Amino acid sequence: MSKIEMPSQKDFIDEIKEGVSLVDFNAPWCAPCRIQDPIITELEETYSEKAVISKINIDENQNLAMSLGIQSIPTIIIFKEGKELSRFVGLQTVKTLSSALDTALDE
Repeated sequence: MSKIEMPSQKDFIDEIKEGVSLVDFNAPWCAPCRIQDPIITELEETYSEKAVISKINIDENQNLAMSLGIQSIPTIIIFKEGKELSRFVGLQTVKTLSSALDTALDE
């Protein structure tokens, strides 16, 4: 499993429907999103065999962001089998996101 850029709502639905996924909703102009990016990369390296770690640019995927109620970025959502388990708004630490991923993987 890998870190990917998901360009469409169909790709998004296909990607989260099985297993555990962490999705970082962001935009290139967002300073906290740029700070969050290396943390997401670290998670991808740590969890590459266990979960899908991906990023979605909300400017390019406005309908998807609206359908999920994304109002602030970065917003990070953890899904399991297509269902939302956890949502984090704002800059998050590796520890916080790792803990949430571990919990999702253990359920």
